[in-house]
Amino acid sequence: MDKNEINVGLIGFGTIGAGVVEIFNKNQNILSKKCKKQVNLIKVADLDITTDRGVEIDPNILITDVNEILENDDIDIVIELIGGYEPAKTFILKAMENGKHVVSANKALIAKHWEELMETAKKNNVRFSFEASVGGGIPVLHPLNECLAANRFEAIYGIMNGTANYILTKMSKEGLAFEDVLKEAQEKGYAEADPTFDIEGHDTAQKLIVLTKLGFGEYVPQEKFYFEGITEITPEDIEFAKNELNYVVKLLGIAKQTNEGLEIRVHPTFLPKTHLLASVNDVFNAIYLVGDFVGPVMLYGQGAGRMATASAVVGDCLDIIFTEDKRISYGPVDSQVKSIKSIDDIVSKYYISLTAVDKPGVLKDITEILNKNGISIESITQKTSQENNLAPIIIVSHEAKETKIQQSISKISALKDVKEKIRLIRILED
Repeated sequence: MDKNEINVGLIGFGTIGAGVVEIFNKNQNILSKKCKKQVNLIKVADLDITTDRGVEIDPNILITDVNEILENDDIDIVIELIGGYEPAKTFILKAMENGKHVVSANKALIAKHWEELMETAKKNNVRFSFEASVGGGIPVLHPLNECLAANRFEAIYGIMNGTANYILTKMSKEGLAFEDVLKEAQEKGYAEADPTFDIEGHDTAQKLIVLTKLGFGEYVPQEKFYFEGITEITPEDIEFAKNELNYVVKLLGIAKQTNEGLEIRVHPTFLPKTHLLASVNDVFNAIYLVGDFVGPVMLYGQGAGRMATASAVVGDCLDIIFTEDKRISYGPVDSQVKSIKSIDDIVSKYYISLTAVDKPGVLKDITEILNKNGISIESITQKTSQENNLAPIIIVSHEAKETKIQQSISKISALKDVKEKIRLIRILED
């Protein structure tokens, strides 16, 4: 892009798209001065170009035919912000095939079709940039790929979903039940009408795929690793962790190198209150990286939202303009992963919460099962009997293999005096 004027086309005039327009409205002169080139937003495509988005926009640049962007020789960079798999994938591939650089925040598409998207960019000698797909406004992909590239990463931990983090924070601060906080989050706009994608761990899993590829050079599809959401976390779990164990609970994405291979998983996790990630609350996100030379680094900020995400999108556009050599390499040249560990093979401490009939011998039966499976117990707490002579029992194990824990839980659940579903939460201490 040796010319003095760079033109941008935007596909998707929704919440984030309106944020991009607002940045161009307010900061176009700054953008152009930084690039030493005139940077223009010349087309905005959406099926709905009549609804007021709350930003000023020249009606002459609003279009409904996306081909006016994809086939426009004057447009150098295409921003895709419609989300989902189709038609977003078709639009991105066509833009690349027409020699245009592409910027996207579409983590679902990137996580599922990584190889095809990267190969198409390489084949057509264009850039495909997606900083906003992980962590919203938090700069994490560029640091992984550039500033910290001298390191081999030992672990990547992330609080990457604002909805889940808001719910867990609110439950912790106010002792409210999951369902009550979810309803409030929906009323405030922090959660979708259908929140499944966020609260069941899908969103975090997709972002972890991108981080794993950049950090370890290995593409791991979502169906190849374990993920779990926060729907079964109770106020009692949070209260016990906080007051008795000095832990907080977070929905974590974890990618961690071990001697046996790479662990990649998403699930609720107890963290010590002293851990840097433990202080990340409400809708904020954070990525915690451990490099072999740099040590631990945490990147923190707004993981979503109109302006934070739009900031990262426009930042990608500027990076493309700055980078004349059109780099398209992401992450290590070769995979640094020898194998992917099954969730059954991980080793962790565990919090186990169950309800049992309060009578002699029950606790003995439970501990015998754990002992037979080689599970060493750190602590056992039995609460006062509730209605129907039922008592909550909370067990914290020393480090144990997941498969042994699951076998133990299966046998404990089969005991006639154990009632309700047993809750299991993994504990991270490093």
